[in-house]
Amino acid sequence: MEISNHIKEKLKLVPESPGSYQMKNKDGIIIYVGKAKNLKNRVKSYFTGTVTGKTAMLVSDIVDFEYIVTTSELESLILEITLIKKYNPKYNILLKDDKSYPYIELTQEKFPRLKVVRNVNRKKNKSKLFGPYPNVTAARKTVNMLNRIYPLRKCENLKKDLCLYYHLNECLGYCKKEVVKEDVDVMTSEIVSFLKGNSTIVTKKLEEEMMNASMALNYEKALELKNMLDDVNITLTKQRIDLNHNYNFDVFNYYVENNYLSVQVFFIREGLLFGRHDDIFTCVNYEDEFMEYIIKFYEKNNVLPKEIVVPNIIDKDLLGDFLGVNVLIPQKGDIKKLLDMAYSNAKILLEEKFETLKKQDDVRLAAQEELRQLLGLSKLSRIESFDNSHLFGTFYVGGMVTFVDFLPSKDDYRKFKVSTDVKDDLSAMREVIYRRYYKVLMENLEKPDIVLVDGGELQVSVAKEIIDSLHLDIKVVGLKKDDKHRTSILVNDNLKEIAIDHNSNLFLFLAKIQEEVHRYAITYHRNIKSKGALSSLLDVVEGIGEVRKKELLRKFGSLKKMREASVAELEKVLNKDVAVRLYNYLQDIDMK
Repeated sequence: MEISNHIKEKLKLVPESPGSYQMKNKDGIIIYVGKAKNLKNRVKSYFTGTVTGKTAMLVSDIVDFEYIVTTSELESLILEITLIKKYNPKYNILLKDDKSYPYIELTQEKFPRLKVVRNVNRKKNKSKLFGPYPNVTAARKTVNMLNRIYPLRKCENLKKDLCLYYHLNECLGYCKKEVVKEDVDVMTSEIVSFLKGNSTIVTKKLEEEMMNASMALNYEKALELKNMLDDVNITLTKQRIDLNHNYNFDVFNYYVENNYLSVQVFFIREGLLFGRHDDIFTCVNYEDEFMEYIIKFYEKNNVLPKEIVVPNIIDKDLLGDFLGVNVLIPQKGDIKKLLDMAYSNAKILLEEKFETLKKQDDVRLAAQEELRQLLGLSKLSRIESFDNSHLFGTFYVGGMVTFVDFLPSKDDYRKFKVSTDVKDDLSAMREVIYRRYYKVLMENLEKPDIVLVDGGELQVSVAKEIIDSLHLDIKVVGLKKDDKHRTSILVNDNLKEIAIDHNSNLFLFLAKIQEEVHRYAITYHRNIKSKGALSSLLDVVEGIGEVRKKELLRKFGSLKKMREASVAELEKVLNKDVAVRLYNYLQDIDMK
């Protein structure tokens, strides 16, 4: 591998100290962040020896690197995670989604409630939490069943009068009736017992109620109760394991092969194998990225258990100090067997999916290479695609989606409110493209290799005109429909048409991007329109944020009065430009 003189000289200066290093591409964008006990050895390893897969792709993109020396490994880990959050480097692992697992919450109120929650903060949350539930349907069924059996409080806030739940015998009427505290304590005690794995009491209650319904010839209710019993005995039954630990802990293990990292997580709750989670990623440095994965896993609002069990490649003291929990590396016994079982499951999962994953990656990268050659680019990775959607036939919003190596990068999606005086697609595109790339220029954000617009020569010309005016070197490409209204033609920035085979992988990937940006823009449009409230309508007007919106609502009180106001009256809350925009907007919208 040929190393530039610049990198050779910098490698000589790297100290043998702990710290974090940042790899940069030709645009100065950070594309990978790592940490090391010995910076010199770690950074040098990327440029010596043989590298394959994702590591080879990373190295081919590296033009420069920087490093920050720290006084300890813990400092280097904290710095690494901080920089990853800040720069979101393309070669660091990303969790597949931003959703956390749901938990069942029993609130610690005078009159407790039982509900399914996702975003939990253990330090702030005083309620009792049970989970996580990898199967959200099971969690909801459990809560619905328990709320049916036990007449807990159902409403968020106490009502002024008795509600339907009281008349269905599913609430004790906390808003009006005197409720004996001991009765509530018995209910919550039985619910906690069930959620910890003891289903005896709940099963007995269901069986008795089912028998009573059957004796009363209420077979519909009896069948419903039987289905609940099935959920307890089948769907919601956890796998009991023979452990002497009745507290909560999570088990992490991994298997790595051919630059693919397979991770398996077991959730152990009250001596039960409560559930599991798995992921597969391409990786650069699996040891660092496995620890990075564990940290990110808990940053997604998954509650930290009392203990985490990990394999011996993890520095348990370092991870424990960072997360603030006890980290265990078992050498023998039942927990070691559980750790080995997690390893076996990670290995089986990767072996089962490897060929499919490799084929998908090969197809994706081949399509990317085909597009690169068609457009005559030296490099192609990041694509930003735009679409507009109008509100009420006139007012426009814009959406931008980002794909990196033909994979969606949802953290980089953006929404745009378009000026209210914009009346057509081209004007909307002109405004959105300008605002996006003016910001890229001013804030030195990562530039895409391609700007992809929905349309032909006119759309490409407008986008290219804006980008050229900002003196940005970004290729503009349009997706044009044929006579049958099927997207099948690329239009490059020279306005030359390039036909695409409908059966090609490139066409499928481009169609996926086009569908995604259209979905994203129209969803934004529908979300605003569907709210139908005054505050939602005001969201459309550029320059009106939450503070001004509240001031307008406080002063005028209704849309009708706001529409009757003059520009001068609106200027008492807004500056002149925004007041004029709002005035014109209110005169044009349909008030029916």
